[in-house]
Amino acid sequence: MTIVQKMASFIKNAKFKDLSGSSREQLKIRILDSLGVAIGAIRAETIRALRVHIDEFGRSAQCALIGGGRTSPDFAAFYNSALVRYLDFNDSYLAVGETCHPSDNLGAILAAGEYAGISGKHLMLALAVAYQVQCRLSDEAPVRAKGFDHTTQGAYAVAAGVSKVLNLDAGKTASALALSGTPLNALRVTRTGALSHWKGLAYPYTAFAALSTTFFAMRGITGPMEVFEGNKGFQESIAGKFYIEWEKENLERVNHTILKKFNAEIHSQTILEGAIDLLTAHSFQPEEIRNIEILTFDVAYHIIGGGDEGSKKIVRTKEEADHSLHYMTAVALIDGQVSPEQYRPERIRKTDVQQLMQKIEVSPSEAYSRKFPEKMPGHLKIHLKDGRILEIEKEDYHGFHTRPMNWATVCKKFEELALPFTDQDLRSKIVDIVHDLEKHPVSDLTRLLACVRGADGAWLINKSPARK
Repeated sequence: MTIVQKMASFIKNAKFKDLSGSSREQLKIRILDSLGVAIGAIRAETIRALRVHIDEFGRSAQCALIGGGRTSPDFAAFYNSALVRYLDFNDSYLAVGETCHPSDNLGAILAAGEYAGISGKHLMLALAVAYQVQCRLSDEAPVRAKGFDHTTQGAYAVAAGVSKVLNLDAGKTASALALSGTPLNALRVTRTGALSHWKGLAYPYTAFAALSTTFFAMRGITGPMEVFEGNKGFQESIAGKFYIEWEKENLERVNHTILKKFNAEIHSQTILEGAIDLLTAHSFQPEEIRNIEILTFDVAYHIIGGGDEGSKKIVRTKEEADHSLHYMTAVALIDGQVSPEQYRPERIRKTDVQQLMQKIEVSPSEAYSRKFPEKMPGHLKIHLKDGRILEIEKEDYHGFHTRPMNWATVCKKFEELALPFTDQDLRSKIVDIVHDLEKHPVSDLTRLLACVRGADGAWLINKSPARK
């Protein structure tokens, strides 16, 4: 058997009873967390543009869109995944050479699930499969250092989850994985230099494309069975040799994923919690700050601290702001929080945060780098103009796997994000269904999500300007 055939056998044989109680609980927590983040993004400019495109080109009405309207499964996967991803507030998984966001798979699995009329139990199982595939590939076959984006492994994860939803046999599942993995090898330039809207749309596009190729496989189209180990395949061209014993894999990797306390890039979370801790303890004013020193691990330094992926002191857009440790730390010290409000264009442009971020210097620490990813260490030192030095060192934050968020905490996060776009009754119903997801069909959940208020009260499909 080839690698992709062994993966397919693992996917086909996975059963709901294989999920531990902890995995079931954590899946529900991540589903609710993702839905809150998705609802919170409903009026974003990028989401509006994507919705216009879907209204213009969507032809069928098989799947619900969060915020109202219906479209085809592939466009529903794209749109709902974009909502989950846009704020950059959903979960993460930390491997030594890769960081990914496994809940990015929810939009595709939800769309396929509504199409197939599956149960909530089936949805949870498919999502657990997608988590396992993406996390294990991130562990053993990282691609970031080779110049490729983490969505590359995501292509296999989406195909895995959707194959499970559609109950494909092992042969068609293997083709789905191969058809998705062969074309969807994305470049890391998505997240380097001057960042664009594509940072938040790269995985949604992967969801769109990989769902489509999985449907191709369902209809009998085949893909290259040696996609991993073959001549010019994934191993030779991108990742190098790796080995995963898929026949021994379980469905427990979801327990190792982490949630975000702040609306900020994942590697910033410890420093931001430390900044708020210092602000709360000492009640100083931003104008009193002379300069700030941040010591962090190498991955954070290179991605958000001004290392390999470019300067982070030039911030003009939301995409650049949520990947700049300088901006995020500065705005946390000024506003006392880092939420979607801190990424409004007018907030990013304000003089106070633009000036304070120039006073911040970020450096990597070998000692901290050795502790990552088991810990997320950081040291923050604030020099005040009166000569005082305020500093804090932390090894994790509330949301990391050493201090995980519980159901009640995620419910609070969901409430805060969904509040502007839902009433109390709708929020309560969504929370209740997710909490008891095993007892509901997926359609119960998608029907509620369609009731979220969209950009102008409610989005309606096929209401774009008349075609010429």
